[in-house]
Amino acid sequence: MNSLLIFVIGAIMGSFYLCISMRLPINKSILGRSCCDNCGEELKWYELIPILSYIFLLGKCHHCHKKISILYLVIEVLSALLFLSGYLYFGLTIKYAIYLVLVSLAIIIFITDFKYMIILDSPLIISSILIIILKYFEVGFKNTLWSIVFGIALFFTMYLIKLFGDLIFKRESLGGGDIKLAFVIGLTLGYSVIGYELGLICIIFASFLALPYAVASLYLNKKNELPYGPFLIASLVIMFIFFDKFYNLLIFF
Repeated sequence: MNSLLIFVIGAIMGSFYLCISMRLPINKSILGRSCCDNCGEELKWYELIPILSYIFLLGKCHHCHKKISILYLVIEVLSALLFLSGYLYFGLTIKYAIYLVLVSLAIIIFITDFKYMIILDSPLIISSILIIILKYFEVGFKNTLWSIVFGIALFFTMYLIKLFGDLIFKRESLGGGDIKLAFVIGLTLGYSVIGYELGLICIIFASFLALPYAVASLYLNKKNELPYGPFLIASLVIMFIFFDKFYNLLIFF
């Protein structure tokens, strides 16, 4: 029953994250009922049930009968699975709560950065506040304070990387959202005296994750501007899940 409930909550939250990601970047209010992207008709309650509505309506609007983007179904299912897998891995713990904050932020960043090439400030701020509160209950005031210090240090490190990149490429190399996201990385991984080093590894790991996409994008689309935020947050989620393994590897070397 717990697993089913968490799966349902994950699907509902996925729908909410999609709403945030699609509306806020274009300065559209997240309040009010959802409408069809094609005809603008306000959707009824039975058209807003995550996952089920898309399946029962066969992926089409009930009013204009045009196709609804499959992104809605993908995000809702993905969010539900992420919520459930985290519960099965961490159990009902503070680490699971932090994990939920991270995957929620990841979903929003993936959508906004790939679609609009922007990382919203509000999810970063809210996520940072929640992580600070959760880490306080998990590791206490002193260690939480160190986590904040690591976050600030990684923020300025990323800013220096941006300045160096701008100088080399003669153009903007990193967006402001990527730099702010570095604070969240340092804050989250700052569990020990090597928290800063783990943050640096996270940034490097993100570059390797981004490399195949960057090569394919340059070859197929000839695009020079690529979203880096999704790979940063993906790297962070992976390192948070397997924190002990990355920690032991760093200690070993």
